[in-house]
Amino acid sequence: MSYEEALAEAYASAPVDEVVLHTLEIHHPTFKDDQGRPTAIRAVQGYDAYSLKLETDAPLNGGEYVNFEAIAFDLTLSGFAENEVPYFLLAINNVSRKITTYLEMAIATLDPITSIYRPYLASDPTGPQMNPPLIMTLSKVKVDVFQATGRASIEDVHNWPFPNRKYTPNSFPGLVR
Repeated sequence: MSYEEALAEAYASAPVDEVVLHTLEIHHPTFKDDQGRPTAIRAVQGYDAYSLKLETDAPLNGGEYVNFEAIAFDLTLSGFAENEVPYFLLAINNVSRKITTYLEMAIATLDPITSIYRPYLASDPTGPQMNPPLIMTLSKVKVDVFQATGRASIEDVHNWPFPNRKYTPNSFPGLVR
């Protein structure tokens, strides 16, 4: 069975009453709440806000239920080119003042902006349906009164080791005589 056939079968057999919630979380060291604690921008596509549980090893509020605000955003795959890291084009429409302020502070520093994509099912808010979630670095971020845009890419996948598992005596005691 080819990939296309498997994908067509998955689409045909998926429950029609199941709603996928696409969420986006954006982190940066300059994002602080009113009490000075680290915070994040959390968005869910759609018209309603949701309280969803993060995975236990999330960088902020791991294992807790957090609020995702209903914000229109779009992730578009750019395509693939030889010797280039694949990336997504991110657009957040009708940006609020709070998000604009956070992103403008982040752009002014050299620290990377991290974005995390997690899909949830509306019927199961107890955790994302993708573990680990897709963690990307935002670059070329531009903010105006109507829209925030940027380029989200996975870290340098060209330099990941393959195979990425290290065979050490701690994890494989049979290596030591």
